[in-house]
Amino acid sequence: MSKKDLSQAKFATLVTSEGNIKFELLTNMAPKTAANFVLLSQNKFYDGVAFHRVIKDFMIQTGDPLSRNDDPDDDGTGGPGYAFDDEINKNTPKLVKGVVAMANAGQQEGKGTNGSQFFIIAKDATDWLDGKHTPFGRVVEGIEIVDKIGNVKTKDDKPVKPILLKEVILSAN
Repeated sequence: MSKKDLSQAKFATLVTSEGNIKFELLTNMAPKTAANFVLLSQNKFYDGVAFHRVIKDFMIQTGDPLSRNDDPDDDGTGGPGYAFDDEINKNTPKLVKGVVAMANAGQQEGKGTNGSQFFIIAKDATDWLDGKHTPFGRVVEGIEIVDKIGNVKTKDDKPVKPILLKEVILSAN
């Protein structure tokens, strides 16, 4: 899909070292967030990043460019060099299993902290997160891969054996 066809992206396939996860982009509910994800994907920003945070029966998180370096202590602190606000309103879907949402550090100095990191919910309900993270996708294929990654051996919520996001493939269907 060429850069001029970005608006045609309706789905994203995460090609991981454990298998593929395909999700529908929620472009109507979170247009800025979905567009940010598409642009970063198109520019190969996500290629080779690790799933740096995995919490069994809860979520799997990726999208940090610093996860490519040799310093595990900075994993979870990187981003694209900019931040943007949440897109949350009364119609925002709940964060349930299979929802893809932006990871953030809440509001800082009145501004949003969304950038590149995102997570996929691996639990049926996460009420305490509703209204705090912008959902921008919903898994349509590969939920078993989410479960597989979510059940890898971890130490301090980091996979013992690296789990990689090899690339993101954008598609219209």
